[in-house]
Amino acid sequence: MVNLPDQPPSFRPPTPTERPWWWRLEDAAGEEVQVDDEHAGQRFASQADAESWVGETWSDLAAAGVDAVTLFEHDRQVYGPMSLHA
Repeated sequence: MVNLPDQPPSFRPPTPTERPWWWRLEDAAGEEVQVDDEHAGQRFASQADAESWVGETWSDLAAAGVDAVTLFEHDRQVYGPMSLHA
């Protein structure tokens, strides 16, 4: 049996340090909402990437029960909550 080497760095998941931007998904009461795997736990390298993602997925998030989102960089709240409703 041959031992394979560890995964090269390009194939490992990025660390929170490498992708510090993330959205807290909230219900109408401001409590965190858990969503399906496709939208859960998304992290981004930049604020622009995070904002683009929420701009593309806001309707899916709203359909999953998300009423608002709050943007964070690491543990620092940048802005929000921002409503996903008109």
